[in-house]
Amino acid sequence: MPNPVDDFNAYRERMNEKLLGSDSKLIKRIFNLDTNAYLPGSLDVKTKELLGLVASAVLRCDDCIRYHLQTLHEQGATKEEVMETLGIATLVGGTIVIPHLRRAYEFWEALEGQG
Repeated sequence: MPNPVDDFNAYRERMNEKLLGSDSKLIKRIFNLDTNAYLPGSLDVKTKELLGLVASAVLRCDDCIRYHLQTLHEQGATKEEVMETLGIATLVGGTIVIPHLRRAYEFWEALEGQG
């Protein structure tokens, strides 16, 4: 049976290698900026990832949602924290976010099933 977490990670890794191997200075800088934005600072990593999850849900980016969910899982976020955050995202983004909410919940369950 396919594992959605493993499938996502394999695809992301493969495509990131291709993108970063394209020798585009702009793409490399964007990736670097994204990485550095989520380092600990005045806000801890989990808080930044929760904020990223809201933005990703409102913008309806399933790949981004999965990435933030996985990092939040690694950071020890609880299901309750994630669901409350997704609730805020759905409130802000409106009902159009509900399909992404469903997929986010499903992916979180897959993450929990790996533990």
